[in-house]
Amino acid sequence: MRSKEVMSSWKYPSILLSSIGITSIGEWVYFIALNLIVLDRMGVMAVSGLYILRASSTLFTNFWSGSIIDRINKRHLMVFLAIFQGTFISILPSLSSLWVIYCTVFIISIASSMYEPTSMTYITKFIPHHQRKRFNSLRSLIDSGAFVIGPAIAGMLFMIGTPNFAIYMNALALFVSSLFTLFLPNIEKEDFIEGTNEKISVRVLKTDWKLVIDYSRNHIYISIIYVLISSVMVLATAIDSLEAAFSLEVLSLTEGDYGLLVSIAGVGIIVGAIVNIIIVKKSATSWLIGLGSIMISIWYIIYAFSVRFFYRLSWLFVLSFSMAFMNTGFDTFYQNNVPANVMGRVGSIYGFIEAFFIIIGTIIFGLLAEFLSIRFVVVAGSLIMGFVTILLFIVNTRPSKAAYYSEEHIFQISNTK
Repeated sequence: MRSKEVMSSWKYPSILLSSIGITSIGEWVYFIALNLIVLDRMGVMAVSGLYILRASSTLFTNFWSGSIIDRINKRHLMVFLAIFQGTFISILPSLSSLWVIYCTVFIISIASSMYEPTSMTYITKFIPHHQRKRFNSLRSLIDSGAFVIGPAIAGMLFMIGTPNFAIYMNALALFVSSLFTLFLPNIEKEDFIEGTNEKISVRVLKTDWKLVIDYSRNHIYISIIYVLISSVMVLATAIDSLEAAFSLEVLSLTEGDYGLLVSIAGVGIIVGAIVNIIIVKKSATSWLIGLGSIMISIWYIIYAFSVRFFYRLSWLFVLSFSMAFMNTGFDTFYQNNVPANVMGRVGSIYGFIEAFFIIIGTIIFGLLAEFLSIRFVVVAGSLIMGFVTILLFIVNTRPSKAAYYSEEHIFQISNTK
């Protein structure tokens, strides 16, 4: 009887996880295939432009997309975004002009940037509080698996056909994902969604930005945790942008050694996600965030100072292992403390700010590496990250803030109009 109840309660969450998994794996297949297509037709510099486009699309999208997300039925929007991406991806192989390809990729990236906060809001509304941590741990496993399985599937598709064939298969996968989403409950069917018929204008965007600013002022603790987590991600991205050069030029690793590092990272991510699923129910959300982030920064510090390849290899496993814990903890904290009716706006605007600093941080680290040295920048960045994660651990494990990490805790916002 108990098993039947568990299966019944996880029926729709399993469908949602399947949809997310298909999308995550497909995104890896799509981008790897696109890189090969553009490299073959236009060269290395054209491929670099794809990475700039992805970051630019996030900046372009996030400052206004939250205003749409909070005013539209989330399930319908998820279905539309999946079909929209699949349609534009399917026409990419037929395009010959680099600039037309860039414009199409930019449009696809806009839809992709909107999908994440939309799905997060739907998950928050749909998944009960007592299931969120387990659901997030399963989602972390799926995202981790996509990191390894996605490139592997892409390679298989290249063996069977061509990168164009992989692109078409990804488009098909997105259409299947949208079909899965249609089977999910329409949880907002009876809800009144504020501003549904309101046109998105400059006035509305200014009002929504003010709402997020007021929310941040009124909920300082939540904002501090978000800023500290974002700071870790900004520093990690900036350091990672120098990782290949640091490994090959400073640490004198061979390309084979570097490939082994990447492989170990993939294994660590999956193992960490599996262990996360096993222990997550008995682990405090605050400790998942705090210890997970500290272990991440320790690896970067050891990687920067270590002289032996074995140490770098073993600690890279620990880094990847720890990512699953921090991500699960933060997602649960975010869902339990940001009301669903403003989550689209809060997540998108915070995401806009984080993306902006990722670009700035990456540029600054690149310039410093050019004028000073790669080792100095990597070491300094790792030490700064260590300080940030220690501060994060202290802030989120304070006994007086335990209510923020309770599964039953729902933080209400007043005046969210």
